[in-house]
Amino acid sequence: MTDFSTQGIRTVLHPVSDLARAKAVYTALLGGPPQTDSPYYVGFDTGDQHIGLVPDGGPQGMTSPVAYWHVPDLEARLAEVVAAGATVKEAAHDVGGGRRVATVTDTDGNVLGLIQDR
Repeated sequence: MTDFSTQGIRTVLHPVSDLARAKAVYTALLGGPPQTDSPYYVGFDTGDQHIGLVPDGGPQGMTSPVAYWHVPDLEARLAEVVAAGATVKEAAHDVGGGRRVATVTDTDGNVLGLIQDR
């Protein structure tokens, strides 16, 4: 078993139906413009957290916000939560900038995200 320490939930992605309208709301809420602004993703860094807006749920088809736990070893943690009863929803993969992500569903169907920054 690996070390169970995490760096906590520092990333939350929100599926949005209208990216421009959502961007305006989150800009007002967070008090400043996004640091990442593209047609497929808008991201805000605020304090120690990252808030992302994903149009139409993105390729993973999100239907509700997903909180991402930052972990030091994505593959090891993924294997542990699957062995404990979770089901892989989105396999581990690179999303750019040395970051790898994966999602699982827990035994009640809740989606949990895992992120490893390299």
